[in-house]
Amino acid sequence: MTSLVKGNMKLGFGLMRLPRLEDSTIDIEQTKKMVDLFREAGGTYFDTAFAYPGSEEAIRQALVERYPRDSYTLATKLIVQADAHDEEAAKQEFYTSLERTGAGYFDFYLLHALQRTNYSKYDELHLWDYVKELKEKGLIKHYGFSFHANPDLLEELLEKHPDVEFVQLQINYADWENPGVNSKRNLEICKAHGKPVVVMEPVKGGILADPIDTVKEILDAENNGSYASWALRFVASQENIMMVLSGMSNIAQMEDNLSFMKEFKPLDEHENEVIRKAQKALNEDQSIPCTGCRYCTKGCPMNIPIPDIFTVENRKKGSPEFRTKREYTIVTVGKGKASDCVQCGQCESACPQHLPIIKLLEQCRALEG
Repeated sequence: MTSLVKGNMKLGFGLMRLPRLEDSTIDIEQTKKMVDLFREAGGTYFDTAFAYPGSEEAIRQALVERYPRDSYTLATKLIVQADAHDEEAAKQEFYTSLERTGAGYFDFYLLHALQRTNYSKYDELHLWDYVKELKEKGLIKHYGFSFHANPDLLEELLEKHPDVEFVQLQINYADWENPGVNSKRNLEICKAHGKPVVVMEPVKGGILADPIDTVKEILDAENNGSYASWALRFVASQENIMMVLSGMSNIAQMEDNLSFMKEFKPLDEHENEVIRKAQKALNEDQSIPCTGCRYCTKGCPMNIPIPDIFTVENRKKGSPEFRTKREYTIVTVGKGKASDCVQCGQCESACPQHLPIIKLLEQCRALEG
């Protein structure tokens, strides 16, 4: 596979979960230090999006204004959302991203988060033709799409748009054969179509960096690296992987990831067997597999902090009841509770994991006492 990316390291710096200060703004100084560590180790690929609050402006300050433009690779994305309700508004996202980053051009540009509920909108707004026009103008070098749906739709999109140069997929060992995500099958389809893959959610929104106890016991017995290292090495060991994104939130996470990705070694057969044991343990667990992307919260009419409520629900196992109640109160103060759900369904249509959120919120009502 011919790489489209500068450099040899497979680790990409995902900018969705940058460190934040107490006032919730991005910690630019810590982000600069993380960028410097990443660049010193040979990392070149940075992934942001129009929809990641503050991320594009942050990478302008931490990277674009501090490093030569030809020394790194920058990716961002166009998403059809509430404020991109017409063609003009959707296309304007590109120029807004260009202004926010100050990058001059983007090495990789993606149509963002395609799934069953929205993919036709990208056709209606002529956005596939638009990215081709941007490439012809030299404003982007490569275009592709990020994807959250079943294999049938992926096949359909790749057959309809054979000129796509790469695809971004959610791949991790927890979702390898999860029928709601289809990591393995979607990767196989991209390989069959000759499309290199950029991996998102390799640690499933942090779930695999701090996995359930049964998985920890399996990995601890090996005494071989952090929990996150197992997750990232698993996906980086697969065929047809161009880049593995990690949404790092602090310097410690950056240092840990670089410790095993700078001189990457694929998993051996024994390590793959360890992963299979971890997968079995995960399949037996009943936790809510929410990644915390928060796409579900943006249009919630009741302002329910859905991912935070799911986190409390998952953590209640083995926790004293008073602690669970306290955590639930903290995450819902000034916001909606699980019982406030009006079952409008917008959250389920936005969820990349295709979770039955309405049903799960009903389950979480027990947290209210």
